[in-house]
Amino acid sequence: MPFSAVSGPTAEHAEVAPLIVVLGAGNRTFRRYGLEHIAAGHPVALLDGKAASWARSLATVTVPVDLHDGVAVASAIRELSADHRVGGVLTYCEDHVELAAHLAQKLSLPGNTPAAAAACRDKHLTRSLLAAAGVPSARSYLVPDADTAVEYSLRLDGPVVLKPRALAGSAGVHRADTPQQVRDAFDAARNAALLGLEKSANPGVLIEEYLDGPEISVECVVLGDSTVYIAAITHKFLGSEPGFQEVGHLVDATDPLLADPQIHDVALTALNAVGATTGVMHVEMRLTPCGPRIIEINARLGGDLIPHLVHLATGLNLPLIAADLAVGNDPELTPTRSQSAAIRFLYPAVTGRVTTMYAGLSASWLDTFEWTAEPGDHVNTLPHATLLDRLALALVTGPDPDACHRRLQLTYERCGIHIQPDTVTTACVV
Repeated sequence: MPFSAVSGPTAEHAEVAPLIVVLGAGNRTFRRYGLEHIAAGHPVALLDGKAASWARSLATVTVPVDLHDGVAVASAIRELSADHRVGGVLTYCEDHVELAAHLAQKLSLPGNTPAAAAACRDKHLTRSLLAAAGVPSARSYLVPDADTAVEYSLRLDGPVVLKPRALAGSAGVHRADTPQQVRDAFDAARNAALLGLEKSANPGVLIEEYLDGPEISVECVVLGDSTVYIAAITHKFLGSEPGFQEVGHLVDATDPLLADPQIHDVALTALNAVGATTGVMHVEMRLTPCGPRIIEINARLGGDLIPHLVHLATGLNLPLIAADLAVGNDPELTPTRSQSAAIRFLYPAVTGRVTTMYAGLSASWLDTFEWTAEPGDHVNTLPHATLLDRLALALVTGPDPDACHRRLQLTYERCGIHIQPDTVTTACVV
């Protein structure tokens, strides 16, 4: 299997420090910053089927391998270990968390057990373990067909949510209030697909009670069975139901929820229930009238540039913290900043085809603005949109959440995108 290595300071670093194996580079827009921080602290051996040039430029060693082929991966690791000292295994990609756990265990390196990784990927197993441990969650049932889903919706007696057993990005997740909506939502969940994640996911559909209240994610640094450091609280902003698409996130370094004992206790007991022992974990909750309740647990860094928000708001470097834990080092957990950071994703107001776009704002507080759609792309409006229908993202900083909201609003007021709707002939400006 061909390996390649880069020259320069990173290669020199590899002579004195063990490699950290990173499984999958991910999307450049959302994952480059993470790989940059990991590579700045540790020499990286990147395993990926076809790594893009931006990712190869950050790695000390690149290994082209199909990460869904266990035999090929095992062979690649043996060859890599023959020439290099491997000190850790890490992934921020959802479909590789179980593989990372298996490799770490096989190499006697730090990491969550394969069972813990599997418990986070499989939402049915997550719910079962949470229920057995008495962790506040949602009543949930695995249903084989639409008729059974309707039966359980009557048992749950209220709005319900149907979702795929193991996907991400809110793909295939819908609220249902009537029997026909339950049937439609079951079909949507059963047929959901996103970025190939369905290829490595356990098939099946869950029906769950609807949890009312604002949604947050708790960015947790797990330092042992009973030691969890909460690095940040991320406030999630969702699109209109019946879908649950995330349209934005906000992190505030002085968030009062950081000191909420209920949030800490629920996060800790949930992570213990699934067997998490080390790493950076992304724990999603709803703040219901009865207190915080778990939505899901992710055995990886959060997506949607959330770790970048945390870094901008607090100075805590979650990708580097994850890498340090993966190689057995003590991470730096002292915040060095105190401000807010927020991101907003622009979704189309109509379903149609993108024609033109423009942007016209530059400011010191505008960390990132990027179009994620191109002329010619066909996009869907909410609630039928997925994250693949996003048009643009804007990421800003500010002294407080209100300032971030104002700056996001100003950023999008200064840009525009024209979409030719499917149903009419006149152009629409979003």
